[in-house]
Amino acid sequence: MDLATLKSFNWSVMTPEFIILGVAAALTLIDLFLPKKQDRRFLGWIGILGILAAIISVASLLNTEATSILDDSFTLDAFGKAFKLILLVGAGLVMFLAVSYDAKEGLEDYRGEFYYLFLTALLGAMVMTSSGDLITLFIGLELLTVSSYVLAGIRKHNLKSNESAMKYVINGGISTAITLFGMSYVYGLTGTTNLYQISQTLSAVTDAQHAYLLGLSFLMIFVGLSFKLGAAPFHMWAPDVYQGAPTPVTAFLSVISKSAGFVIVIRLLIAVFYNAAPTGANGQGILFKMQDYLAVIAAVTMIVGNVVALKQSDIKRMFAYSSIAHAGYLLVALTTLSSNMLFSIWFYLLAYMLMNLGAFAVIQLISEQAGSTKIADFAGLYRRSPVLAVIMGILLISLAGFPGTAGFIGKLNIFVGAFYGTPHYVLASIMIATTVVSYFYYFGVMTQMFFRPAADERKLNIPFGLVVVLLVAVVGSVLFGVAPNIALDFLNNLQ
Repeated sequence: MDLATLKSFNWSVMTPEFIILGVAAALTLIDLFLPKKQDRRFLGWIGILGILAAIISVASLLNTEATSILDDSFTLDAFGKAFKLILLVGAGLVMFLAVSYDAKEGLEDYRGEFYYLFLTALLGAMVMTSSGDLITLFIGLELLTVSSYVLAGIRKHNLKSNESAMKYVINGGISTAITLFGMSYVYGLTGTTNLYQISQTLSAVTDAQHAYLLGLSFLMIFVGLSFKLGAAPFHMWAPDVYQGAPTPVTAFLSVISKSAGFVIVIRLLIAVFYNAAPTGANGQGILFKMQDYLAVIAAVTMIVGNVVALKQSDIKRMFAYSSIAHAGYLLVALTTLSSNMLFSIWFYLLAYMLMNLGAFAVIQLISEQAGSTKIADFAGLYRRSPVLAVIMGILLISLAGFPGTAGFIGKLNIFVGAFYGTPHYVLASIMIATTVVSYFYYFGVMTQMFFRPAADERKLNIPFGLVVVLLVAVVGSVLFGVAPNIALDFLNNLQ
């Protein structure tokens, strides 16, 4: 590729990625030359400014028509814009958590590494949203996951953190190998890594043996990515990693990493398998034949996540299983393949980002003062800080899916979508039943906050960073619960 060709590309569509890359590189160099005893918390504020600049950059590109560069390996389309905003807003809130994080075994010796590794992981997730090629998808995925491995074990002298990192690396390596093996079948059958060309080639496949290989490829890719999503029965790493990692890292894994996981699932499964090997009167692709497999994974994920969460006494482990359950709800939307699927998944991830990060802000504050992450530490929170208890209550009922909250609208969209086209009555019934089960463990936390005596009467001082996260979370959860059409209109107006 000559210089004239490189200059001809519309590089402005990659401005958000360039901003994050530049800030991450700058933080790396600054951290390298700072004195060892210098407080590095200000690097987090620089990271926040970089994320805000990237959000402004994405906003300026909203009216830009869909553009592809680098032989269609990078595509800025409505899908990429919508999911980048979720990733960037969520990343900004996580960074506010990080600059306020001050646990006994905190990040004091590793703050610099945390900030630029976090931005590197975010960059990988953003690359995935705009990838139009298997290679760029995989590079984005590895940039995200390798950075996540280090972040999970960043407290080098903490045994739980070491354990979480080891389990994450082993499970992540296995899942990556399985995913890559499935991708190799797709490349072998098509001779290209470009997603558009793959879709065009596979839509003409009629050979039964090729269709069989595509089925194997689908199963391997989906199983490999199910590890990333924390979907049962590939979820066993999640509770230990969530518990052992620092709270900002746990928040990052539960929101940013999960959102990126669904991004790559949608990009791959829809682009590659939606029209692949069409058969029958309707000419439906192989993805429609795999709906039963998707439905089984979704059902098992919802059941396991919600039922096992009932027995947890540690708040971070409870939220780990809650995260598994929410992955199950999102898989219901994916299973239905309805016309409303993309909006349902995008809106639910938006709602989940707000209510989950807000809850983790409260968890971080309580656990720092108590020195543990037990649910019992929330006892008497209403007497210590009524406003904080009410905010946590609103976020919990949003997670549970009560009317008037964004969580309710998100679940309602997915539930209604289960009846589009071919109705999925059993899956919809399991979704309702497991949602009711979730009330017990969410309300268990609320019982501690409002109806149990406080073991610690000390007042809580809320750092500025956590105030920002809580305000954005509670306002967003209520706003999108009362006026969800704001999000719908926004998505419909994207080009």
